[in-house]
Amino acid sequence: MMKRFGTLSALAALTALVLGGCGTAPTTGTDSATKPAGGGATSDVSGVVSIDGSSTVTPIFEAVAEEFMKKHPNARVTVATSGTGGGFKKFTNGEIEVAMASRPIKQEELDKATAGGIEFIELPIAFDGLSIVVNKENTWVDSLTVAELKKIWEPNSAVKSWKDVRAGFPDVPIKLYGAGTDSGTFDYFTLAINGKEKASRPDYTASEDDNILVQGVRGDKGALGYFGFAYYEQNANELKLVPVDGGKGPVAPSVETIANGTYQPLSRPLLVYIDRKKSESNVALKTFVDFMLSDGAALIKEVGYIPFPDDLLATVKAHWDGRKAGTVFKGAEVGVGVAEIMAREKAGS
Repeated sequence: MMKRFGTLSALAALTALVLGGCGTAPTTGTDSATKPAGGGATSDVSGVVSIDGSSTVTPIFEAVAEEFMKKHPNARVTVATSGTGGGFKKFTNGEIEVAMASRPIKQEELDKATAGGIEFIELPIAFDGLSIVVNKENTWVDSLTVAELKKIWEPNSAVKSWKDVRAGFPDVPIKLYGAGTDSGTFDYFTLAINGKEKASRPDYTASEDDNILVQGVRGDKGALGYFGFAYYEQNANELKLVPVDGGKGPVAPSVETIANGTYQPLSRPLLVYIDRKKSESNVALKTFVDFMLSDGAALIKEVGYIPFPDDLLATVKAHWDGRKAGTVFKGAEVGVGVAEIMAREKAGS
């Protein structure tokens, strides 16, 4: 996985030089678009696929785009990062074909898509577990309860030092790092921990770029932060993972605990939204989504997220094959499994 991330960083840097202003978000500077330099597979698939949105989901699509363009060198896939909210803004304006999201579409975004005549196909693609991390030099935290996390992150929180979190913790200033307010991760975390989307103390270092959060926690002994599981996995040697007690004892995020739902309340699905009309007219887009659903599982695992089991993946593929428009999610649903949510489609609810 480290090799994959290093390769993608180099690709992003090359893209910035070659393509210049190819739609990167100023807060993240992440945009990758490249074609293999000679010797790649030949293909009659051509066209451009523009993808934007969640920084959490970005590693998946950078990996899929890289492998897809090796097989289809006449196609070009651009992957930019402006946060889930930023991606939906571009998607509902008709600026991109694909929106990456770390939470389901909201009603106001759905209304905007409808008003703009944009039909979308919603595909959950992987599991993630929001990971709570502290600095490697933090020797006092072995786990945190949901109540303690709420005490730290809730609006008007009085927590300034670790001693304010739990008796026995040292008087070390606590410095917080978390998702930016345009991020789906921010929406999900605040709902799961504080009980309401976007309800959070404002005095923390916020970014839609998870790499900035990693660097912040890594450089401050009193730091605490949260971001997607893949970013912890990528930096596991430099960060300390904190198990979370959701009421049944401390559980650390892992491939097993995220997949089986025991890491609660911070396990969640990652999603992608595809412009339905463009998927019919853009051969590159259709072929790309087919590739993602066939070859993507191995790449999802490679970058540090958790692919769906075969039965759930088959349900998602059937949803795509049927080009079923609309959402089966009721916003972000903490503690509700993807299989249960997708079953609503069959039930017609």
